[in-house]
Amino acid sequence: MAAEFPQLKPGERLRFDDLREHYGAGISPLWEALMHLAAQGLVVSEHRKGYRVAPVSKEDLQEIARLRGEFDALAIAESIRNGDELWEGRIIAAFHALQKRNKIGLDNEIDRGWERYHIRFHEELVSECKLPKLMEFRSILDLQARRYRRIAVHYLTTPRDDVCEHKSIRDAVLERDTELAGQLIREHFRKTVDIILEGNFA
Repeated sequence: MAAEFPQLKPGERLRFDDLREHYGAGISPLWEALMHLAAQGLVVSEHRKGYRVAPVSKEDLQEIARLRGEFDALAIAESIRNGDELWEGRIIAAFHALQKRNKIGLDNEIDRGWERYHIRFHEELVSECKLPKLMEFRSILDLQARRYRRIAVHYLTTPRDDVCEHKSIRDAVLERDTELAGQLIREHFRKTVDIILEGNFA
């Protein structure tokens, strides 16, 4: 099994030789993968210079959080309209798995198991949304937001009660309270922004 590729910093150049050696892939598959990542906003293409990891900024963070809040609020509203008891059961199960996992690992980074359960919980909330374009845009924003979520743990000055936040969202959704669920999901995403900006993120 190949060793994990070193963590790359925002703005860092992606070197083809390093990528080819690590993944054992040819130039064509790598180009396709990088173009796909560029379409998702995770890397940026520089004319005749290759690719870099996408930079981060306060403005980008704020825009992602604002759009995620609006998109997820709408997707949750659609899911509440369409969802049945099986959908409710999936949300309950996803929350149960999430709350049993510690967010921060021994290396003071986000635990990968927690992140998988976190992604699953949020995906179940919107899983009955029948608007494919909305879900496509939401997916891209979610990928971009994951980078900031990993950054946020390093700026946390006081404990964040993620379990309580997710429980409140779960309860509002299960109670079919569209307005409250939308309000809570927006606040949930803004909390990450507040944590990073309070930590003097440059």
